[in-house]
Amino acid sequence: MPEDPAELLAVLQEQERVLVFDRFDNADAWDLGVRLREAGLAAGYPIVISIRRHGQRLFHAALPGSSSDNDAWADRKAAVVERYGHSSYLVGTEFRAGGKDFDTHGRRDPNRFAAHGGSFPVLIRDVGCVGSITVSGLPQAADHALVVATVEAFLTGP
Repeated sequence: MPEDPAELLAVLQEQERVLVFDRFDNADAWDLGVRLREAGLAAGYPIVISIRRHGQRLFHAALPGSSSDNDAWADRKAAVVERYGHSSYLVGTEFRAGGKDFDTHGRRDPNRFAAHGGSFPVLIRDVGCVGSITVSGLPQAADHALVVATVEAFLTGP
């Protein structure tokens, strides 16, 4: 991922343009969550995984080494996706690219919203954002990359 906020923003926007579901139901949430869990376990990541649709938690897993702090971070990142309809990483990067800080300039309670990487929107073609796929426990770029790689694999194959 590029370090320059403007370049990173372009990459994040392209990810959202491409990673779109035709549909997303409870079974899809479960299958995607299991894939994220398996990837996290294989890598030994101390992460929490949360998948929500219309505010309902459809999948949740806490891997060894994660804590309730990761649950709180996941909720705060998902709140950004639910509010803005874009990945939490993209929202935070938009603020940084504009020379601002989300916590200071976003006019949102930082105890409820975290514009840090790790929560990606469930985008349905011709509908828009209906939920979030969130990972918390790694540095923000790694949280985001894990979600994006897993969603991409989910959308392109069995």
